[in-house]
Amino acid sequence: MNYENCKDVWVFIESFKGQPKDVGFELLGQGRILADGLKQELCAVVIGKEVEVAIKGAEEYGADKVYVIQGDEYEDYSSDGYGKAFLELIHKYSPNTILIGATIRGRELGSTVAVALRTGLTADCTALSVEEDTGNVVWERPAFGGNLYAQIICGDTRPQMGTVRPNAFKKKEKDFSNRAEVIREDIRVSTKSIATRIIDFIAAKSEGGIPVEEAEVVVSGGRGMKSADNFAMLQELADLFGGTVGSSRAAVDAGWMPQSRQVGQTGKTVSPRIYIACGISGAVQHVAGMHESDTIIAINKDASAPIFEVADYCIVGDLFQVVPALIKELRAKKE
Repeated sequence: MNYENCKDVWVFIESFKGQPKDVGFELLGQGRILADGLKQELCAVVIGKEVEVAIKGAEEYGADKVYVIQGDEYEDYSSDGYGKAFLELIHKYSPNTILIGATIRGRELGSTVAVALRTGLTADCTALSVEEDTGNVVWERPAFGGNLYAQIICGDTRPQMGTVRPNAFKKKEKDFSNRAEVIREDIRVSTKSIATRIIDFIAAKSEGGIPVEEAEVVVSGGRGMKSADNFAMLQELADLFGGTVGSSRAAVDAGWMPQSRQVGQTGKTVSPRIYIACGISGAVQHVAGMHESDTIIAINKDASAPIFEVADYCIVGDLFQVVPALIKELRAKKE
């Protein structure tokens, strides 16, 4: 792809059954920062059968243009159908940068497109910026098991591509006055060229409670919880807040909590109003999954624990004394 002709920042708006996922709207906020830094336009890409809700959302969250590919063959996601349609759109308009949510489908779509274009794809980014002198996007992500952050640049090829985890960034406020140019492309993919088809959707077995990535309050426990039984105390505290329980990787590795509750680089990324870390040291890989929380409260008996460096409120003490005291105080206020 001709380097000089590439322009604009694209954000893929993923949808399921016509309902857009929040990660696309979260990325429009970051896409705006990149587009302004590159002095280019911010464009949303919508592919599906039912697309109107996604188009409206993309407009309200700040897109300058919305490219729309619509058809019956796009009712269910497939890497063949979506990949071929996306590639045709890219070849026609030559974007400079593409942002895709790091969901199961987004990761597959991003890698499918990047391989076909022979360009770079940085996975699971947590921060984005632009080099003013080169126009290169700086993709930042945890590396080496979360022990440090790497800054990656795709300087020789275009488009520059990256996937970003859901909840890594906050959605911007809606701008109901924004008017985007909606460009509907007649790009069709033969169903015969789609190697897979969806037979049925089966909901994953629920483990009870609010998913950590959707909760307004998350009470997480780490190695300091000492056993699985002690997480019942955190559940009690979470229930008083109307929240849910999360955990660090250490607690999952110990078999105390299921992997679906893990917060961090190798788990879920969360951004609740309140995040309470109990007995969690604060390793980089854990912080990468919760640093966007509005308010972080840390409870740890080690005054030098790294978690206190990112916490808004630091409680140095024995969590087995502090948490019951919090529960008692909250119960008293509810009576």
